[in-house]
Amino acid sequence: MTINAQETKSQPETKMDIFLSKTGVVRKFIDYNLTPLKSTYESTETRVRRFIIDSESKFFFQISKSSKYGKRVASIEYTDLLEVMKALSILKESVNSDVSSNPDYLENKFITVDGFQVGYYVSKGKAKWYAVLEKYGSDNTIYFDDVNMFENICIEAKTKIEDLRK
Repeated sequence: MTINAQETKSQPETKMDIFLSKTGVVRKFIDYNLTPLKSTYESTETRVRRFIIDSESKFFFQISKSSKYGKRVASIEYTDLLEVMKALSILKESVNSDVSSNPDYLENKFITVDGFQVGYYVSKGKAKWYAVLEKYGSDNTIYFDDVNMFENICIEAKTKIEDLRK
């Protein structure tokens, strides 16, 4: 009789998971609430969360929404937030031409290293903006009509993080 064992691949760790994986240390977090994001179907909370372990700090822009399966939270590390903001500019430039190409269905999005997604889809001649908060699970997508509002909240988060870093 022969038995072969295989390692199962676990979900990749996020930047927040890696930072918080230290054991035997005191860790603190502080929240700074931002403007709520008004999405199409629900309101979401936004904040900057500062994690402090020993003398090291990390900042994350967090977007959370309640769902029937619990709270869904995106934690976007500062450098990823900068990339999201760059991607939003590119996406905003291409949305009108994508709509005018009149596809049956088109999706255009940006995905961070940690799995946060922001983008839009085009269907029936209209674009709909969305963000996927968590890489895995269900009921983790928010839809919003005004991409500029989302972009403004990202700017607010970036400014708050930069002020806290001083």
